[in-house]
Amino acid sequence: MEALNPVQRRIHQAALRLFAEKGVNQVNISDLAQEAGVARGTIYNNVESMEQLFRQVASQLSKEMHLRVSKSFADLEDPAARLANGIRFFIRRTHEELQWGIFLSRFAMSDAALREMFYSQATTDLLNGLKVGRYNFRQEQLVTVISLVASATLGAMFLVIEGLKTWREAGSDTAELVLRSLGLTEEDARRLATSELPPLPALN
Repeated sequence: MEALNPVQRRIHQAALRLFAEKGVNQVNISDLAQEAGVARGTIYNNVESMEQLFRQVASQLSKEMHLRVSKSFADLEDPAARLANGIRFFIRRTHEELQWGIFLSRFAMSDAALREMFYSQATTDLLNGLKVGRYNFRQEQLVTVISLVASATLGAMFLVIEGLKTWREAGSDTAELVLRSLGLTEEDARRLATSELPPLPALN
């Protein structure tokens, strides 16, 4: 993943907050400079256009989350446990970083990079789970199953954003119901959905 210098990081973090709040088309150079705490000239030197900046922010966010979730799975072989944790990582991070969650909720289904963040790891784990008999669905249903997982996760994130559920409640309920829909027993799904969730690893 391409490293950002400190100024670029500040601009990207400010842009994420503004895009989450206002959308892409309502953010201008002055807004961004003020939010990032830098001069307008610094923005002009680092930002080609708001559309390009949005694509960069979405791509960076997608790669970073994908790598961190993948890293957390290093010693976890059960596809169902990986899925339960993956769902809950997104929901817990929404609680911890609200603007991150709002950004994802707003743009995840309309931006290719953000969709890839949900789909790439889920595809591998769903196919592995199907292969070893952990899940029960037809392989031609894979795209629909991925959409189900992504939509359920985003819906739970929305519950956290709106303060309707805690991240633990929303995360456990969503993980349990998704796993049950894939063929796990109620007891097994509940166990995985309520197991201790480890910290999301940082990237070195």
